[in-house]
Amino acid sequence: MTVWILFFVMVFVILALDLGVFNKTPHIISTKEASKWTAIWVSLSLAFSGVIYWLYGTDYIANPTGLTQSDAMIKFITGYLVELSLSIDNIFVIAIIFASFKIPQKYQHRVLFWGILGAIIFRGLMISFGVIIINKFAWTTYLFGAFLIFTALKMLFSKEDDDFEPKDSFVYKALGKIIPITSETDKEKFFIQTKKGKAATPLFVALIVIEVMDVLFAVDSVPAIIGITKDPFLVFSSNIFAILGLRSMYFFLSNMLEKFKYLEYSLIAILSFVGVKMIIHKWVEIPEWASLGFIALSLLVGIFVSLQKSKQEELKNWTSEK
Repeated sequence: MTVWILFFVMVFVILALDLGVFNKTPHIISTKEASKWTAIWVSLSLAFSGVIYWLYGTDYIANPTGLTQSDAMIKFITGYLVELSLSIDNIFVIAIIFASFKIPQKYQHRVLFWGILGAIIFRGLMISFGVIIINKFAWTTYLFGAFLIFTALKMLFSKEDDDFEPKDSFVYKALGKIIPITSETDKEKFFIQTKKGKAATPLFVALIVIEVMDVLFAVDSVPAIIGITKDPFLVFSSNIFAILGLRSMYFFLSNMLEKFKYLEYSLIAILSFVGVKMIIHKWVEIPEWASLGFIALSLLVGIFVSLQKSKQEELKNWTSEK
């Protein structure tokens, strides 16, 4: 329990420093600043894997699955990469939501900050229930595995013209029935006083839509991380580190989303791999290093192919203009 409390304290201290010190004044986050923070978050996450290695060699933490220090560390890194890769879909949706509600760039960080805070709470609840269900009913492992494979196939065969329109969503319409919504904004405020009374600004509406969409994405990502490990602390900590780095990754990739469109096939491969692993775990044991290697390779191949295709398209456009 002490380890869990210290972890929560660390997370909230980081968030407090983020909003209260480093991003106290709303500003447009440049690609250079975002890349710096992305590198910091990745470095912190990898450094925490060293803490995991140390913890699982002590009596300070429960180790229900009897993991060795090296296995625990590899599972944390693998889970972190899985969650980070699945977060890429979130980035595409967040970009659409911000564009739809015309959220100024300088206030987007504030919306994402509170969105991350809510995501931590909801992910914690979903992970807790997921781990409890799998430990209580072992057969649900096969159900989760089949669901991941189904999700991968759905991503593979879904049409690109199935666009998401935030203002047409159930969330937006339901929120409008609860509280008046205005198109006006007043700096970074979520609510403002209008002639008709208090109303929610586009910032608050975007926050709620992002929060609900994150819960929907968690339906895929939580089973995926549980497919890597059923250890509650490893599942939660790797998930949270991926979420914490999502904001800087969004600002880093938001201007380059088109260049990484082939990463979706990496996500399909990762979901399929984890799903198959969950289904065959009783008969075939896949080593931790093999899981980590496959996931890392899938991401690298997706990035490489995306960049190569992007260069070819830019060259083709430049040639046609000439």
